[in-house]
Amino acid sequence: MTTNEIRSAAAEGELPISPEELTALAAQLYAQIGPSVPVPAVVEVPQVPTVPTGGVPIAPRGGVPIAPPGGGPFTPPGGIPVTPPGSVPTAPPGGGPFTPPGSVPTASPVGFPGFDVPGLLVPPAPRGGIPDPTAATSAAHAAAGVGDVYNPLSAEVNAPAGTLSSSKAGAPEVPDLAAYRTGWQHSAAGSGVPSAAPEFYFLQPRPSAPGDAVGSAPRTEPDAPPRAPGVGDRSIVDNPHETFDVASVRADFPILAEQVNGHPLIWFDNAATTQKPRAVIDRLTYFYEHENSNIHRAAHELAARATDAYEDARNVVRRFIGASSPDEIIFVRGATEAINLVAQSWGRKHLRAGDEIVITHLEHHANIVPWQLIAQETGALLRVAPVDDAGNLLLPELERIVGPRTKLVAATQVSNALGTVTPVRQIVDIGHRYGARVLIDGAQSIPHIPIDVQELGADFFVFSGHKVYGPTGIGVLYGTSDALAETPPWQGGGNMIADVTLERSIFQGPPNKFEAGTGNIADAVGLGEALRYVERLGVERIAAYEHHLLEYATPRLAAIDGVRLVGTADEKASVLSFVLAGHDPVEVGKALNTQGIAVRAGHHCAQPILRRLGLEQTVRPSFALYNTVGEIDVFIDAVQRISDGTLVAG
Repeated sequence: MTTNEIRSAAAEGELPISPEELTALAAQLYAQIGPSVPVPAVVEVPQVPTVPTGGVPIAPRGGVPIAPPGGGPFTPPGGIPVTPPGSVPTAPPGGGPFTPPGSVPTASPVGFPGFDVPGLLVPPAPRGGIPDPTAATSAAHAAAGVGDVYNPLSAEVNAPAGTLSSSKAGAPEVPDLAAYRTGWQHSAAGSGVPSAAPEFYFLQPRPSAPGDAVGSAPRTEPDAPPRAPGVGDRSIVDNPHETFDVASVRADFPILAEQVNGHPLIWFDNAATTQKPRAVIDRLTYFYEHENSNIHRAAHELAARATDAYEDARNVVRRFIGASSPDEIIFVRGATEAINLVAQSWGRKHLRAGDEIVITHLEHHANIVPWQLIAQETGALLRVAPVDDAGNLLLPELERIVGPRTKLVAATQVSNALGTVTPVRQIVDIGHRYGARVLIDGAQSIPHIPIDVQELGADFFVFSGHKVYGPTGIGVLYGTSDALAETPPWQGGGNMIADVTLERSIFQGPPNKFEAGTGNIADAVGLGEALRYVERLGVERIAAYEHHLLEYATPRLAAIDGVRLVGTADEKASVLSFVLAGHDPVEVGKALNTQGIAVRAGHHCAQPILRRLGLEQTVRPSFALYNTVGEIDVFIDAVQRISDGTLVAG
């Protein structure tokens, strides 16, 4: 076997390492552990059971020592000499001390107390090394009586003793540092039983007020206590049209107090990125001040804290999008990297010359270019489903294009340039009818539309954290267990391996298989906090409020002389692209900036759809949960003045 032979344990039926390697490893391991662990009198290699699809028997942490050619002891860096395979001494018949090279005598009975690992001589390295997040807190913290979570949205926090004053004006008191952990709310005793939910401001009764409320049925009681991860569904609110207190929500976003060119900031560039609530900012600060460490495979406290926080964030994502397991959640840099991962890894393995990849005319460049690259490499063909002049996807044409040669369908759920909401459930059904895998780009839908990936049925779903009030540089690839099982690793390195020798590598299963190296730990934790924030507000309530803003702004903008709305699909999210006759879109954006209004002006990384509509650029205001009717009025007045010639770029 050469060093170029690399294997995945999920695809192997044979023993992942040789009996000689296991024998040598056992000698080294027992010598390092010391006399407190019994040592087998005879080292035997049991038959490894058949590995189910997607399952990986995890090899021991660390490298497996291999004797050099010609025999002789092998000494790993910082380790002890290991006798060559086939010459490991064993205890004499009837028992007695067994002394591996360089060790002290130890007892002889066989077994590892506390472990029951069929087919392995050593315990597996658990992913994260932490308990099930639905269980009680870790032993160390439970013994100290410390809860698992700080909830920045609440002034009522479980803490064993003492508080720490925040330097932020108006911020609530926060608990003693030991109580700051991530996850869902626990009792102070660390029992794993959720405590009562605090009464958040946005769930309190509030009279309807012009410009910041939808509907007339305010909520009269707080939400039910938060559910433990993995329990039940993601029910958020019963009535999405209840009062939405945008003034209180705005108070959560510090940047909205900024002044730009002498005017209050009006952030209408939400399709590019969203602003961050205080809860996320404080969570990131706390991570770096009290939890910062690399995750997994370490015995110290900060590694445990960081690992807990990181894996808890994975479970929050699972809950938020309705996945069946946290193992289906892969952390990546963003939606772009997630799509490239699928294209370069799944696509390289499964696409051949003559196969077809189907996309739509609405796609962002991130859901076009990766497929062009893999099509050029494999000889596959890229086909495009058309849209009408309003920006609606022509579903009958998509059905005509998809066929027996289609191997993958990739489609956006919400167009970033037009706001069109596509019929993704039908898209998935059409792709699956012909046995194709289906990827849905949720970068623009994740902050606006409730997502349930199991109901949706897509094989892959991707989104970026910064579009949903989280940090930049973090995103998610969701994949079904069978889709991920047939997807090879994309990058190699640490964290994603079960075992490595100089001759071969064996990979862990998802999600670790796709998270090589040190990931963006802090921003994953920040993303988890952002999703908790959105959950507490309720995605349905957010969607209803944003739709109210869109319905308010659309006819008023269209009424301005010279305005052409771009993208008038039957179903839209809160994106309102337009052009103004006689005015370059970038100049319109600059003029709006003089009034403190931030919009995107350009091609929005969606040149094909703009060119389909006869344009190269548009002005694109896009709304979010903290925007108001009053801000829209200021925006409409500014566009009117640009049209009149009384407002120009400074």
